Amino acid sequence: MRRDTFLKSLAALAAAGALPLSARAAANVKMMIPANPGGGWDTTGRALGKALTDAKAADTVAYDNKGGAAGALGLAQFVNGSKGDPNALMVMGSVMLGGIITGKPPVNLSQATPIARLTTEYNVFVLPSNSPFKSMKDVVEQLKKDPGSVKWGGGSRGSTEHIAAAMIAQKVGADPSKINYVAFRGGGEATAAILGGNVTIGGSGYSEFAEYIAAGKMKAIAVTSAQRLPGINVPTLKEQGIDVEIGNWRGVYGAPGISAEQRKALTEMVLAALKSASWAESLKKNAWTPAVLSGDAFAKFVDDDFAALRAIMVKSGMV
Repeated sequence: MRRDTFLKSLAALAAAGALPLSARAAANVKMMIPANPGGGWDTTGRALGKALTDAKAADTVAYDNKGGAAGALGLAQFVNGSKGDPNALMVMGSVMLGGIITGKPPVNLSQATPIARLTTEYNVFVLPSNSPFKSMKDVVEQLKKDPGSVKWGGGSRGSTEHIAAAMIAQKVGADPSKINYVAFRGGGEATAAILGGNVTIGGSGYSEFAEYIAAGKMKAIAVTSAQRLPGINVPTLKEQGIDVEIGNWRGVYGAPGISAEQRKALTEMVLAALKSASWAESLKKNAWTPAVLSGDAFAKFVDDDFAALRAIMVKSGMV
């Protein structure tokens, strides 16, 4: 075969997605992070970007932070600005589903292309170091007396910590529609409010509060997992007689209007990154639980989780 014919054949195979990832030209990925810097989505997106380049699945990764409305502002920019772009990715997760349910934005997640679920992270509830309360039992007793007097701080309305707070109220016999939840735009704002004693109790992914817990600036009183997190000596809600378990999963979507072949190539690129040493290090550092799911199975999972979250939120009086 002549060299020019061979190269044309190689290019055609690569375009059709028929070549293994290592044989294709590495991409210049554009990563939409629909949140402010410093939070869980930002950490996830940048960790994935590093893994993509370390695995040589991408040449470069450019990041675009667009926070607000539980990811709806970033979703709108992604849907409207990256149609047909085979190298565009957007970080998302259960928080975005909750935000869509409560906020009813004009754009819909179904307009983008499901690629893969990456991780699950469980929430930790913490008290400011100077709190008069010492345990979740103390918080619950006050919640029963006067739900509005307990100020819960966390991510956007519809976030997993917001849903968990409503579920806790419901399980202990308090009115979940009367909980006093203060939503913050990013992890940095929520952290500042807790450290400043401006909320009664705060919730987020464990990794966001870990350094403050270790330094004694926050007191961890419960995690939302089924069992205690490995290496973390914090009791679960279930251990404390509160039957609540909820995980904050995160994943990535591709742009609207990409072809089946482009979706397959993008999925392979992400899955290659998840096998890298860089990603393994990020899992350990951030106490993330791997929860890889791709393709149609991931799309079905999102649909099912959306329905389940909506049912919980309606029952809790959140929508």
